[in-house]
Amino acid sequence: MTGRTVGQGTKTLSQLGLRARDGRDPAITGLSLDSRMVRPGNLFAALPGSALHGAEFIPYALRMEACAILTDRTGAEMAAGVLSGWDGAIIVAEDPRAALAGAAALWFEAQPDHVVAVTGTSGKTSVASFTRQIWQHGGHKAISLGTMGVQGDYQAKLAHTTPDPLTLHRILAEAAEAGVTHAAMEASSHGLDQRRLDGVRVEAGAFTNFSQDHLDYHAGFDEYFAAKALLFNHILEDGAAAVINIDGERGRQMLDIATDRGLAVTTVGTNENAMLRILGQRYDATGQDLRFSLMGQPHLVRLPLIGGFQAENVLAAVGLALAAGDSAESVLRALPELQTVRGRMQLVAQRDNGATVFVDYAHKPGAVVAALQSLRPHVMGRIVCVIGAGGDRDRGKRPLMGEAARQFADVVIVTDDNPRTEDPAAIRAAVMEGAGPDATEVGDRAEAILRGVDALLPGDALLICGKGHETGQIIGNDVYPFDDAEQASVAVAALDGKI
Repeated sequence: MTGRTVGQGTKTLSQLGLRARDGRDPAITGLSLDSRMVRPGNLFAALPGSALHGAEFIPYALRMEACAILTDRTGAEMAAGVLSGWDGAIIVAEDPRAALAGAAALWFEAQPDHVVAVTGTSGKTSVASFTRQIWQHGGHKAISLGTMGVQGDYQAKLAHTTPDPLTLHRILAEAAEAGVTHAAMEASSHGLDQRRLDGVRVEAGAFTNFSQDHLDYHAGFDEYFAAKALLFNHILEDGAAAVINIDGERGRQMLDIATDRGLAVTTVGTNENAMLRILGQRYDATGQDLRFSLMGQPHLVRLPLIGGFQAENVLAAVGLALAAGDSAESVLRALPELQTVRGRMQLVAQRDNGATVFVDYAHKPGAVVAALQSLRPHVMGRIVCVIGAGGDRDRGKRPLMGEAARQFADVVIVTDDNPRTEDPAAIRAAVMEGAGPDATEVGDRAEAILRGVDALLPGDALLICGKGHETGQIIGNDVYPFDDAEQASVAVAALDGKI
């Protein structure tokens, strides 16, 4: 492992931007969020969580010889007994997450010269990937960071779309040490709300769109939007760049926020006022031709991408690449070479009769509508849709998922997604409420995919929604190997007599 890691070097609390309540300023040997990973001389961050407060683990951190504890007032009160008489440093912060993120930035120090971030309900992964690909085509060493992990000229796995600040800043430092100069990040609402991006020097941010999601975490739509808006009213500094899709009402609201902040705004969309404006699209079985204007000048480019919505994602990436300093000529040359993100409107199999099978990560009502509507122009026959909903997540979207499939597909098969700890049948029943009586319920996902493939006639297409790039299915607390693309390929081979 390269870069500064726990146990390498020291910095004092004051050098990390922290102040102990008794004025102590010890040398810190590392930062830790996990009490089991604490080493002598470490600072342990005891943060509030959804189920437990990190202060529950302060006694263990002290036994592991932590020399400093960062927490909030509640955490300090919870651990008052064990901390009484302790000779280490106690930092009580109003917002300990923000304090930790700032300390992580100062601990790891290095970041790529150019960092951009993208937020929105859908499209974050594609925009980050397209931005990275544009940079790489232009000769830069670049990475994209998010749902798919860290990809590009430095690679790593991630447990979350926007990782905790210690992981995030470590990866940015390691990537910079490996020569990476450009990084495109996904900024999830969870990550923004939990201040994980604080301390990252983001020179441009993008907003894609807004629809229902994560209402199991956020209290409502306004709170969900407010979390997204933190990228523009908190993370980006005055004078930074903002790339905003203004086709939706929330996009225009985000534009007002960015404008009020004095950000350098580039607008995207079909709106006649958009600076990067979609003028027309022509679809075929393998991609689309996109006509768009860049600062008033029309351009025509071939995109090997399925789905009309990809044009918006591509133009958002164009805006970010331009904001990071690349020339329009360099950016435009890269567009015909863009490749779709794995599991995002990905063509995974084709039957002998010409019917096609696509896998997409759409797991929200708006994303399902967008995927099905965007696939329609590429398909001469019917669209068959396999769809489900995840357990232990926003229950309100389940009938909406089914309704989206009923309205925009010709044949609907409702199946399990990741049921997690919920009753799979109950989840399917909620989806079936929206899918209607003509939908077919098949609990086993492999069987559902097989039935979907078997239903394909010449000119038809199957869209398997929900899991995209994932290679496992979560049932209870266990993860079982499962890959939609692999299952589809096996089903096609079996039904066409190739195995």
